[in-house]
Amino acid sequence: MSASSVVTRFAPSPTGFLHIGGARTALFNLLFARHHGGKFLLRIEDTDKARSTQEAIDAILDGMKWLDLSWDGDAVYQSQRAARHAEVANALLESGHAYRCYATPDELAALREQQRAARQPLRYDGRWRDRTDWPADAPYAVRLKAPREGETVIDDLVQGRVTVQNAELDDMILLRSDGTPTYMLAVVVDDHDMGVTHVIRGDDHLNNAFRQLGIIKAMGWPEPAYAHIPLIHGSDGAKLSKRHGALGVDAYRDEMGMLPEAVSNYLLRLGWGHGDDEIISRAQAIEWFDIGGVGRSPSRFDIKKLENLNGHYLREANDAYLSGLVAPRIAKLIGRDLSAGEQALLARAMPELKPRAKTLDEVADGALFLFATRPLALDEKAAALLSGDALTLLGQTHDALDAASDWSAERIEEAVRQVAEKAGIGLGKVAQPLRAALTGRTTSPGIFDVLLLLGRDESLARLADLRK
Repeated sequence: MSASSVVTRFAPSPTGFLHIGGARTALFNLLFARHHGGKFLLRIEDTDKARSTQEAIDAILDGMKWLDLSWDGDAVYQSQRAARHAEVANALLESGHAYRCYATPDELAALREQQRAARQPLRYDGRWRDRTDWPADAPYAVRLKAPREGETVIDDLVQGRVTVQNAELDDMILLRSDGTPTYMLAVVVDDHDMGVTHVIRGDDHLNNAFRQLGIIKAMGWPEPAYAHIPLIHGSDGAKLSKRHGALGVDAYRDEMGMLPEAVSNYLLRLGWGHGDDEIISRAQAIEWFDIGGVGRSPSRFDIKKLENLNGHYLREANDAYLSGLVAPRIAKLIGRDLSAGEQALLARAMPELKPRAKTLDEVADGALFLFATRPLALDEKAAALLSGDALTLLGQTHDALDAASDWSAERIEEAVRQVAEKAGIGLGKVAQPLRAALTGRTTSPGIFDVLLLLGRDESLARLADLRK
């Protein structure tokens, strides 16, 4: 396979957001092309004007950019190529590989009813295949004259050799009676004109491939290599649905707080593997990816695994980059934007916040104590800790911290330990109410890190509030 010969494409229909399964298909197409030094193209299949929307197109492009699925050249819009599709249908008509079908909708409906009653496959019976007694000025569809003898074979790069008897393939419509091209025709023409060499898509399209090959062979065009990837199932083995996480990729970003690197890595490992490697960078993926590593069985989507992987990427992320993603989430929670100083504080806090979280929302939630207003609101567990002896200890801790010569980690820890030793108790007996008093919760980063991040004035003020 020469490097420059490989051309793949991703061809979503803009009737909704970029589905997680579609994102994986796009990723596999991109990686295969990049691995072989070829091109990865994007085609928007927007011929269904009733269901295609600009909002969906924008969402697909946005989702692809978020996942760094960069395509080569400009996106192709299928709806703009209807004249070319019709040109090919008419060429097939001229060459005798297609024919005019004058069957009316009522006739076709009656045929289907007869076939249902006889428990036969619902298939056009070719009644106009060899006729030339065409009615004058009557509307007609153009149908492909599919071969009736022999078989069609696809050596699929994932599924292996798959064979269909040609007798099972009916004469599909290429042009409707109103002159508009069908999806099946448009896909074939666009793939050919775009120079696509490898069609990598979900295995729900495998049956389409046999019918589309009829057009390709009739036109004498080169056949693409096919790779039909098993679909993604839920963790319970059922077809993937919204309850499993079958959402648009925008939901993983906006609602679930995932990083694009984590989602991309997770999608890569859904149905493809490289030994026992789990954490795979984009550069490694391009180097290692090939269709041979794609399994034939459906992969199972596991949201817990995705969250764990996201946690890894959070821990590895640059603190300034991460704080830029988290700041808007905090702003939404507290009802105001963070100041420049608060954003700098958030970035400083990242080394303590990110190891405790698996999503951006969990980072944001863990950081809320930094931007809380006084007097601090306490959750139920924190409030239960702050009474009696605990308040006495906190008063002593306030005084010890206030007397510290400087606000360094060493001096802060020394002051708190002295309070515990003087009271004859373990450090935890002081740290827990101290955490509750400073953060309003019973969980947080290390207590000395909390004190450092809040600073002397804010820490002492929060402790002093409990004396009032």
